[in-house]
Amino acid sequence: MQTFLTAAALLVATAAGAAQPQTPFEDVIRNLRNPDPKTRLAAIHLLRDARYPEAIAPMAPLVVDPYDDVQIEAIAAELSFFLLDQDLRTRKMIGHVIEKRSSGIAPEAFDLGPLAVWPRTAPKALVDALLQAIDDDNPKVRLEAMYAFGIVARPPLTPEQQGTLIKALDHYDPAIRSGAARVIERQKFRGTGDALIKAVNDSHAEVRYAAMRALGAIHERRAVAALAEQLAYYRKGEGAWSALHALALIADPASVPTFKERLQDTDPYIRRAAAEGLGRAGDASMADTLERMVTADDSAMVRLACAFALQKLGRNYAGRIVDLMNDAKVIAQGQAYLIELGPPFLSVIAPRLQEPDPAVRAAVADVLGVIGDAATVPALETATKDGDAQAAEAARRALARLKAPAR
Repeated sequence: MQTFLTAAALLVATAAGAAQPQTPFEDVIRNLRNPDPKTRLAAIHLLRDARYPEAIAPMAPLVVDPYDDVQIEAIAAELSFFLLDQDLRTRKMIGHVIEKRSSGIAPEAFDLGPLAVWPRTAPKALVDALLQAIDDDNPKVRLEAMYAFGIVARPPLTPEQQGTLIKALDHYDPAIRSGAARVIERQKFRGTGDALIKAVNDSHAEVRYAAMRALGAIHERRAVAALAEQLAYYRKGEGAWSALHALALIADPASVPTFKERLQDTDPYIRRAAAEGLGRAGDASMADTLERMVTADDSAMVRLACAFALQKLGRNYAGRIVDLMNDAKVIAQGQAYLIELGPPFLSVIAPRLQEPDPAVRAAVADVLGVIGDAATVPALETATKDGDAQAAEAARRALARLKAPAR
């Protein structure tokens, strides 16, 4: 790919776009096909700033534009139609607690988690273009495309799309291999189990760990033995946590003895995964231990995991999950548990919009935007008048999410 734009040229292109706010939409769309790359770039900026979702499909071909700068701007513009918050620079990662933030707009947006994304359906043209761009010769374009795909794509994929994603697990760039595994984990793309099992033996640690977690996310029971072997091999650290986390998601009865054994581990990440596994497996033999740990464990994330496990075991701990979300470090973890528990617990979760901590009120509102229903709307409408700006904004987001049709 070619690079032609300096920082000054980017400013000129942006200014040119800003100077033409009355340009008809059809003319801007036509300019996406203009042979001048600066004109194409200006059109991208205009459409992004104007917030025209109708531009998503016409802009898709620029994801594979001959110029890197146009590609990157096109990917960023496409993401703007799917993300709730455009100012990524001020946000903190709320993804996997031991994963490191990647550089770039799309990886950063991906790290914000699924609650940062509108439930909008991406057109096939965009999904195909992003998949094509993950094999670009520019490493930044590849990475942006991979994580943008992970944000906008939804299952099921077409056979061709799935084949391209599986091929990415064997890409020469390890960042793309690990990215593909992380995307599969997030979106739970089925039919990828064989390639992920192979990736568990990858030469790069980040790829191995991501592949293990993805196997858990897609509930690949064929991988239980391989994951148990990986846990035995690593014993501690991120490799062990990734293997046990995957086993906890699969929750096969054969893993229960392992969950019991590791529940008292010195590593809080291991204890957390063990507790989750016992809860999802429905094994109540350690319930008394979990009840002690939910109060006494010195790790906030372990206490929260124990509360989740106890609720999965029918011990009425859904409210306690919200109580334990008063630590900012575990809010995203608690949200994931509440979403997993789902609509049957709305009657417990919705009243927590009255929590004293505004961060918890905001977190609860975002959860209700995912699992709520029409009966949830009045409480959220009241919450839009919250005295805390972030909590009020979260309530508005939740209402918009509930009312917005998937497109």
